[in-house]
Amino acid sequence: MTPEEYVEAVLDLVERIPPGRVMSYGGVADALAERSGRASARLVGSIMARHGGGVPWHRVVNAAGRLPPGHEREARARLRAEGTPLRGDRVDMTAADWQPEH
Repeated sequence: MTPEEYVEAVLDLVERIPPGRVMSYGGVADALAERSGRASARLVGSIMARHGGGVPWHRVVNAAGRLPPGHEREARARLRAEGTPLRGDRVDMTAADWQPEH
């Protein structure tokens, strides 16, 4: 998979995350690892920062449920509107984590 194809695969997967659910950066990387040969949460974060504006970016959080840095207020508003389970200033990962069916 080329770097461009990986960017497309990340964005396609993020598009599939249902409203009210989230994935972690590492979860996205893990879900694509077998097909892509890559497994970097950091790379997924970089892709989301550069190319994620057209997808539901607010549904990708860190493994502890922290919202995207610098966009916390907007992400929180979008997640609340979708009914995503929150716990304080974070997503309740136990209740909200989503994994695609392979």
